[in-house]
Amino acid sequence: MSDEYAPPNDPLVIIHQDHELLLVNKPAGLLSVPGKGEHLADCLIARIQAVFADALLVHRLDRDTSGIMVFAMTPHAQRHLGLQFEKRQIKKAYVARVWGRVAEREGTVDLPLIVDWPNRPKQHVDFENGKQAITDWKVLKYEDTATRVRLFPQTGRSHQLRVHMKEIGHPILGDPFYADGPARAAPRLMLHAESLRLRHPDGGKGLTFKAKCSF
Repeated sequence: MSDEYAPPNDPLVIIHQDHELLLVNKPAGLLSVPGKGEHLADCLIARIQAVFADALLVHRLDRDTSGIMVFAMTPHAQRHLGLQFEKRQIKKAYVARVWGRVAEREGTVDLPLIVDWPNRPKQHVDFENGKQAITDWKVLKYEDTATRVRLFPQTGRSHQLRVHMKEIGHPILGDPFYADGPARAAPRLMLHAESLRLRHPDGGKGLTFKAKCSF
């Protein structure tokens, strides 16, 4: 992550809003929550609460990741959604462009992760102390020097998708932490949270929401 924080000034993109839920499309380059220090105060939750004063945080996306985030409009919805995340009942799908040609058409990465303390916020694989992290993936399309994939995290570890792709030899393009050389040269981190499937806090109906990928 660079020291310069210059988040985009894009207007809020509301995907869905009702009495319990608010879903928005977060732009790349904007923090989900405030960082440490005044210069990192601008973030998605602050922008949302300026418009929807009752909105409550449920989960996060990395600063450099774009895509769909759900916020709760009541404490009840926040608890309900929080439990769904905790029990891994919320199904997430991401789109990424990764370096190189991924040989297989689909697969699963099962590598435990823990924070890399001397280099935080980076994470790394640790079979003794790491927490379980599982990602399913599927090839969507081959490009000249990259592969477009859809990623399905079964767990929600910090930087999980980014580390897992690097570990199988295909770092996500534009990743300032885990890619190097030409893989790092993309204009942004090529990772987008495309869809969320959840149960509505009022009645439990299963719903899927999507945010269109811009790359």
